[in-house]
Amino acid sequence: MQLLYICIMKKIRTIIFYKDYFEEFFVKQREKVKIKIIWTLTLIEELERIPEIYLKHIKSTAGLFEIRIQQGSDIFRIFCFFDKGQLIILANGFQKKTQKIPKKEIEKAFKIKQDYENEK
Repeated sequence: MQLLYICIMKKIRTIIFYKDYFEEFFVKQREKVKIKIIWTLTLIEELERIPEIYLKHIKSTAGLFEIRIQQGSDIFRIFCFFDKGQLIILANGFQKKTQKIPKKEIEKAFKIKQDYENEK
């Protein structure tokens, strides 16, 4: 007789999308990339301590983080920020093609964060 173990993880954090910035990025991705993004977001919601390989604070920014996703040789980043401690707000996403994060993507994420904070 085989035993089936079901592990139900309790959410530690909640991830939400702000407006349609993340969705515009997400719908353009290949199916395998979408699956990896969903897997990574679920991991971030459920793990108490998130390894930096998946979520990292962007140095010299006021509360901006990057969710890090790799599918094969493709690298993707999704900017996010926290609200009320355990609420993560997704901003914009992009495919990373260089070592440095493009300045225009960081500026876009800051604008999204400011818009969110102004609307609260």
